Amino acid sequence: MELFKSGNPTLTEKIFDRSSNIDASLQGTMTVKGTMNKFGFLLLMVMGAAAYTWHLYATFNQNLMSGLMMLGIFGGMICAFAMIFKPNWAQYVAPLYAILEGFFLGGISAIMNDAFQKSYPGLVMQAVGLTFGVAIAMFLLYNFRIIQATEKFKSILISATMGIGIFYLISMVLGLFHVNMPFLYDSSPMGIGISLFIVAIAALNLIMDFDMIEQGAEQGAPQFMEWYGAFGLLVTIVWLYIEILKLLSRFAKRD
Repeated sequence: MELFKSGNPTLTEKIFDRSSNIDASLQGTMTVKGTMNKFGFLLLMVMGAAAYTWHLYATFNQNLMSGLMMLGIFGGMICAFAMIFKPNWAQYVAPLYAILEGFFLGGISAIMNDAFQKSYPGLVMQAVGLTFGVAIAMFLLYNFRIIQATEKFKSILISATMGIGIFYLISMVLGLFHVNMPFLYDSSPMGIGISLFIVAIAALNLIMDFDMIEQGAEQGAPQFMEWYGAFGLLVTIVWLYIEILKLLSRFAKRD
């Protein structure tokens, strides 16, 4: 299954290989339409949970909001790893993951919106709009085969995504020893350039996610993989949103 390559760690060849061992005839097979419908449902769950934590921040109930944010971070990680190791759990765990991610995203968005209210009003709404715009653009580019998920494309993008992951991991380890990398947070040309590069890589990962879902459907993966494919696509969308939010905040600091 060399077709199954994605920079998204949730959508990998091993996971689709593992799912293929389950008799799809018992429950039906994966379809692209079914996956996208489930992705839409998960996205609504994220938005609903995010609206709740945003409301908590707006009504000065920040202790509860902070608690839900922490629950979202660690609970989301647990759910994600559970689905990576047990893809057939996705139909039950993916909605919970979406709610937990929503708790985190709503809280961080409310905090960012408040912090840049004067210098960059509408920061969060612009980030949301850009995220949807980029996602739709990537889908159209993939659907009309303007950008094709060739083996070379996948190899380059996987390497870039892994490099970003290692880069973030190193910065986190250094942070434990109070060693900071200013360009990760400041609004210098280098910092903005790095942020633009990461946003581009996150966006291009959507191409590989779409390809992975399409190939899974063509290979007749079990129907529960629709939930797993929707979860994997949601992971990339969340990453893209966070990176766009960070990029816009850098521009706001320059004003």
